[in-house]
Amino acid sequence: MDHPIRPATAADIDAIEAVTDAAYRPYVARIGIRPAPMDADHTTDVAAGRVFVTGDPVMGVLVLVPEPDHLVLESIAVHPDAHRQGMGKRLLAFADTHARALGLPEIRLYTNALMWENQEIYPRYGYEVTERRRDGQYDRVHYRKRIPEATPDER
Repeated sequence: MDHPIRPATAADIDAIEAVTDAAYRPYVARIGIRPAPMDADHTTDVAAGRVFVTGDPVMGVLVLVPEPDHLVLESIAVHPDAHRQGMGKRLLAFADTHARALGLPEIRLYTNALMWENQEIYPRYGYEVTERRRDGQYDRVHYRKRIPEATPDER
């Protein structure tokens, strides 16, 4: 069953942390450091309305940060127990819809250069590489996806 994607509440914070930890923990050994989403301030992000969740119990987490000219997809996490069920695809589609609703023309995200699975996934959903650069201790590949304006039928 597909659960709706909804804004997270304070009651979801423990689940958000658990899903994020489960999704990103396998990368710690590979990249040699904790991925940034594992150390994010989930309480602040939830209070600011930047976190969306899905599942009962929560199995998918999406952190979206609106900027004046784009939407930052700060983090997407799917619990390993929910892999291969289309949850990641639904979360990415939600990000598109959210950007369009906010009138933002593109989504930007980055992933660690050693998370090669992500580098295979994002282009399948319309993301293009814009650059690779070091941000402090992280070697990141940056992406963007242009979001067309809503058509009259979608408004």
